[in-house]
Amino acid sequence: MNLEINNEFLDKLTELIASKSDKEISALFAEVHFADIAEVLDELDFDEAIYIIKLLDSEKTSEILTELDEDTREKILENLSAQEIADEIGEMDTDDAADIIGELSVERQRRVINALEDDDLAADIKELLSYDDNTAGALMAKELVKVYETWTVAGCMRRIRGQAKEVTRVHSIYVVDKEEKLVGRLSLKDLITSKSDQKIADILKPKVDAVNVHEDDEEVAKIMAKYDLEAIPVVDDNNVLLGRITIDDIVDVIRDEADKDYQMAAGFSQDVEVNDSILEITKARLPWLILALFGGFISVSVLGSFDSAMDQYPELFFFTPLIAAMAGNVGVQSSAIIVQGLANDSLKGSLFKRLLKEILQGLLNGFVLAALLMSAGMLFLGFKIDLGITVAASLISVIVIASIIGTFIPIILARRGIDPALATGPFITTSNDILGILIYFSIAKLILGF
Repeated sequence: MNLEINNEFLDKLTELIASKSDKEISALFAEVHFADIAEVLDELDFDEAIYIIKLLDSEKTSEILTELDEDTREKILENLSAQEIADEIGEMDTDDAADIIGELSVERQRRVINALEDDDLAADIKELLSYDDNTAGALMAKELVKVYETWTVAGCMRRIRGQAKEVTRVHSIYVVDKEEKLVGRLSLKDLITSKSDQKIADILKPKVDAVNVHEDDEEVAKIMAKYDLEAIPVVDDNNVLLGRITIDDIVDVIRDEADKDYQMAAGFSQDVEVNDSILEITKARLPWLILALFGGFISVSVLGSFDSAMDQYPELFFFTPLIAAMAGNVGVQSSAIIVQGLANDSLKGSLFKRLLKEILQGLLNGFVLAALLMSAGMLFLGFKIDLGITVAASLISVIVIASIIGTFIPIILARRGIDPALATGPFITTSNDILGILIYFSIAKLILGF
């Protein structure tokens, strides 16, 4: 059931906790989804959250822990013993278990793993923890349904019943040879509709999408999105089947990457959350603000080098913010399109064709905006023709140059292995502001002759 979290519910729950009404609390959460309970715990005081975690059975609290806010989960884990954490871990899938244990200190990891009763689970968790972060190996779960190509359909059906008990959801049945190498896959439909004496080798589908254990998790997400996969097997360099990655884990990867790119575009140097401390948020924001400050100093220096133009044509000053703003806006628009294309692998064609396209659309946008600006200037501001031409030519030039920079920089960053989302933030805005002012006054000097 879905749980409506409001002040009335939280007040009632707080009263039950204060009165130690354990049975009533358990009954209250009996039919509630673990994600809803996690949301409740995030709203409670820490002592109350710990009370509920220790009250409910491990089968439910193990799921709750995976859904909790990271800060809340960290505090709860700090107040649980190694054995209590091991009890929770024992109810989780291996990928979730490894994620939880990975948040602990090295010493606590060792104690928790030693406290696990299931030696196979402990070995699986150690293996998953050995892989680098943000790789398929760190993302995969060991639970899967695996059969051998030499089995018959009847024998396969008997054996997979035991395996399926350990798997939350059976997306595919993976077929391996005697050396544990992945050779194909089956669906439940394949088994049900085949004769009981048929060999698995005769009915398997040999074409199976798989990823290497060291593959970057973003690449895994792209592959699963491209082929609409609910799960994908993970193999080592020798094609030995190691585990599988399911769509719920990929959704987390996509969400985390989107959050990171959005924060980078907004000018954060590291991942932050709304509940982080003032110091943590300041550390994330300050580097880009310092960059913007230096950019502002450069802009002032550029303006200072054209002080004689201000004396002769003071009206030039009033269009400086407009030119700088247009440069920044156009650059961000162009880079955002390119970054999106790079992220979903939809960016096709040569760099030259892409730049040519941006130049042509920049010219079109520039001429339209320049015509509107000149018309409004002559009607309402009494533009002189030379000033109008200066502003219009500057606007067109700035839009074209900003479009090129907004296209070129993210592509170059991506080719050098740097996150192209960097090009949609203050970096490109500040650089285009400076360049826009420089172009504006250079064209003004050329046309007006100061």
